[in-house]
Amino acid sequence: MIPRDVIKHLCLHLAAAMLLLPCVVASQEELPIPVQSALNHRQLPHDTLSLYVADLDSGEPVLRWQDSVPRNPGSTIKLLTTLVALDVLGPTYTWQTDVYALGPVDKGRLNGNLLLKGYGDPFLVTERVWQLQRRIRQAGIHEIAGDLLIDDSYFEVVDYDPAAFDRQPLRAYNVAPNALLMNFKVVRYWFESNRDANGVRVWLDPPLANLRVDNRLTLTQGRCRGYQRGITISANDAVDKVTFSGKFPNGCERYAMDRAALGHSEYVYGLFAALWRESGGVFEGSWKTARAPDDMDPLVKFSSLSLAEIIKRINKHSNNVMARQVLYTLSAEVLGEPGTEAGGRKVVGDWLQQKGLKFSELAFDNGAGLSRDARMTAADFGAMLSFAWQQPYMPEYLASMSLAGLDGTLSYRLDDGPVAGNAHLKTGSLDHVAAIAGYLQSASGRRFALVVLQNHNDVHRGPGEEVQEAVLRWLYAQ
Repeated sequence: MIPRDVIKHLCLHLAAAMLLLPCVVASQEELPIPVQSALNHRQLPHDTLSLYVADLDSGEPVLRWQDSVPRNPGSTIKLLTTLVALDVLGPTYTWQTDVYALGPVDKGRLNGNLLLKGYGDPFLVTERVWQLQRRIRQAGIHEIAGDLLIDDSYFEVVDYDPAAFDRQPLRAYNVAPNALLMNFKVVRYWFESNRDANGVRVWLDPPLANLRVDNRLTLTQGRCRGYQRGITISANDAVDKVTFSGKFPNGCERYAMDRAALGHSEYVYGLFAALWRESGGVFEGSWKTARAPDDMDPLVKFSSLSLAEIIKRINKHSNNVMARQVLYTLSAEVLGEPGTEAGGRKVVGDWLQQKGLKFSELAFDNGAGLSRDARMTAADFGAMLSFAWQQPYMPEYLASMSLAGLDGTLSYRLDDGPVAGNAHLKTGSLDHVAAIAGYLQSASGRRFALVVLQNHNDVHRGPGEEVQEAVLRWLYAQ
């Protein structure tokens, strides 16, 4: 048998002499020189990194490094959640939101309650709620004399603490799943310098009447910079009153901050009522929780975007609550309602076994990657990507990932070099976690699946990205 180092030596010399494509040799023992340099420059131990690269035409691995070590994959684990959803539910799957009129309608006035039943639509944002309301008006209702009844029983979310992950309960990424999730339960607060009054103006989008704002901000001289532009936000236990304090620099004409607000049902009521009245409708009631009647057809059945469109928003922008909605949906669709996180994990585990993807080191938590405990090996991840490449829904899966240098979480990365536009990738970043996974087409036209997982102190603060980009640039040259 010819030693590996001799093969490598001959390969490189033949490529140079005959102007052949660069020859990639699978190696457990040696990292590419540019990757070694990036690690050494940042004084990162080489054993903190796991790499797996496979040629998609041959199916053979071309680079493996620490690929059997289980590591925290961060948000790249969304690629597993969305892959299972594509395979189980299909790319054209849609969610429903049902509307019931519980009372007689006389000349456009509903003399009774209006009930909304959610089935987990992950993208029922403000614009989509407005479209839902247009459908209600087209069905003949312009005034609502009763209450808004809310049925979110399709999911069961037990003992969820939005502060558990990082003690930041108002952050949008910590929002809990809900079967009637609207606008991710998030408000965008806008702050404007009001120099005439020597103060700061605060306004909300969407404008929720049941959310109170205590504005204690003062205007100060300075450039538009600093953490949150000097703004401190706090909320009461019910999150129906937020307080802003601190000093806002007058160099900022406008600044936006997205934060979670209210409980799920309170938010649904606040958004629905605000949009209904804003469009000229009359809504006289409050809200209550209820169950949809079994013996009545909905007045309106409002369909979501397709799953293929939904996973673009999940993977390109790394939306945590949307990924979790998909996991709960898998549970409800496969195991029966109500959908649960534990049920979603079971569906994913069963699917892996059915497909022959034996992830022996997998620790799958909430499907979004917002976890300190999630684990996966680069080799298992690479096997999953190679499997997905052979499936009929591969184009939809590929299109859900960020294009290097062009959109999503990679909009401003790799935008000044040859890799831009030639890689579809999902990023992952947590404290001390940096990861990237997906597909790349090299300068020679070869296509690769690649996984880069790195866990080390402060690697998320920039060093991890430098290592990833060294891998991508090296691979593009192959």
